[in-house]
Amino acid sequence: MAAQTNSPIALKRLEQIAADVCNSVFESVEFYEHPKTAQWNETIIVQGYKFAINSTIVQHVVPTSQLNKPASPSAEESAAAAKKGQSGRRGMHSATGGFWNEKTDGMWSFKWDGEGKGLDVVLMLIWIAV
Repeated sequence: MAAQTNSPIALKRLEQIAADVCNSVFESVEFYEHPKTAQWNETIIVQGYKFAINSTIVQHVVPTSQLNKPASPSAEESAAAAKKGQSGRRGMHSATGGFWNEKTDGMWSFKWDGEGKGLDVVLMLIWIAV
């Protein structure tokens, strides 16, 4: 991400807030569970600050049964995975644009890596001077 000179909060502080929120929400989560994504996103978004935010949770292409297991699969497991053609993550592309006063308004994105839980979270924060 390019540095934002107009951010209302220092970028390091934004990173800390975003990381703290994600760590708190996913602390007890062991793996991706699609029925819980709406609840997770709501908890991430409703934090008592005044801002516009988008939260996207991305599932990794890893069987749930394989999460939090040793990283060294057996030769048989490796061959079976190769036959299935699985890769470690789903692809994702997200783009956001805004048209505003570049001196006072802006946006910032953050990716939280939930590698051991089989998911990632992408947050996008927008601020507009009033």
